[in-house]
Amino acid sequence: MAPTTTQTSPIDFERIFHPKRIAIVGVSQEGLGFGAGIFVSLRLIGFEGEIFLVNPKGGELNGEPIHRSVEEIPRAIDFAIIAVAARAVPEVLEACRLKGAAGAEIFSSGFKELGTAEGIALEQEIVRVAARGIRVIGPNCFGIYCPRSGLTVLPGPDLSRETGPVAFSSQSGGMAVDFANAGKSVGLKFSKVVSFGNGCDLRETELLDYYREDPETGLVAMYIEGIRDGDAFFESLRRTTARKPVIVNKGGLSAAGRRAVQSHTASMGGSREIWQSILRQANAVQVGDMGEMVQTCLAFSLLPPQTFHNITVLGGGGALGVAAADLAENFGLQIPAFEPDLAGRIDELLPKPGSSPGNPVDVANPFVPPKTLKAIMRLAAGDPRIDLQIFTSLLHHYKNMAMLTGRPIKAVTPYLELADDIREVAAETGKPIVVILSNPKSGPDHLDVVDMFVDARRAFIERGIPVFAELRDALRAIGHLNAYYERKS
Repeated sequence: MAPTTTQTSPIDFERIFHPKRIAIVGVSQEGLGFGAGIFVSLRLIGFEGEIFLVNPKGGELNGEPIHRSVEEIPRAIDFAIIAVAARAVPEVLEACRLKGAAGAEIFSSGFKELGTAEGIALEQEIVRVAARGIRVIGPNCFGIYCPRSGLTVLPGPDLSRETGPVAFSSQSGGMAVDFANAGKSVGLKFSKVVSFGNGCDLRETELLDYYREDPETGLVAMYIEGIRDGDAFFESLRRTTARKPVIVNKGGLSAAGRRAVQSHTASMGGSREIWQSILRQANAVQVGDMGEMVQTCLAFSLLPPQTFHNITVLGGGGALGVAAADLAENFGLQIPAFEPDLAGRIDELLPKPGSSPGNPVDVANPFVPPKTLKAIMRLAAGDPRIDLQIFTSLLHHYKNMAMLTGRPIKAVTPYLELADDIREVAAETGKPIVVILSNPKSGPDHLDVVDMFVDARRAFIERGIPVFAELRDALRAIGHLNAYYERKS
């Protein structure tokens, strides 16, 4: 039976996302359990507020006193992090409510997801406590990551403190941590990330309502296993997509997936066809997995809010151009051939032999100077049909030049000059340029190439240039962006 108590207390999101005083209940002096782990993570990421530790045994951890109960904490608290045995959670939650907490995240598992009468009853008791005046995230979750305040999910001490436009809600704690890390690796910046697990109280719809109004949030991503109130969710979704893009990864759409989510967060998977239909009706962007979600968020984060149907593709190798032409059509994109006059002017810049001035432009070899590539992209942008350009880099070939000259690969690869030139062309023409950094040399013999690629990616991202590892990823993400803005218009 589902909990029937109705939550009536308001949501003080400011104190939940930006708490000044936190209680961590369930901290052990021995080992690195959930409580101690989140305490260390908060200190490492630089949370500036006060942290009060609680364990009935008392003692201290890293020089901080451990109170024997929530009642012993000398001051009121804004937020509580609870990592105690499931049976103790309702009593601890009530104590945190009486201590003034606006919200609590409950790491503990052992509730509805077990499917047992005891687990279900314990979760119902949490709901009843919450209804008396404290909002709950979880149970069975990894909590909140908020770069501005320094809250972090578990484990997340190495996440960024830089804020950005992406908000993410996830029923899966592992997905929340992996998405935050994967996003950081490609240049995404977050406003808030929330893992809400079983979602017995605060969950997808209220978070979506909050993100819609949050001035720090420019786009929303969600991993959903099930929803509690379909009508409320889709009304919130429809209202949110009218203002901000919402990217949805719905788990549990296969028979095996439905079984998995039932044991994971006790949610119902749902029909693939129904979800596809209603997400489309609400103008949400549906993606198939976390990788696609990261790539789609990257496109929405760094590209202007418009459609891009006609593109150029520039790079070394005829096969890349053929592959681009074939792939582009799959995502509703066109690569129009240049008019003869424009193709002729581009041809004058290209090395000979082996190059091709049409669209795609084959520059014949990977060592064409950035200034030449810049001149070609400037000319191509002059075609009034073109909305966006894609540059497929072959920077890994500079490994050969490094070996021939006896110099480090970073010293011979002109990625900084290339990044500056691409930024300049995009700024002066008003037509974005997307970079593909595909690296087939990633094995143990090529760690210097991998290291150079990290620096190259950072250089492009710092200049506001989207970078994708594969052409297909970029084209698919641009296709999602087009679909959203077409339906919105």
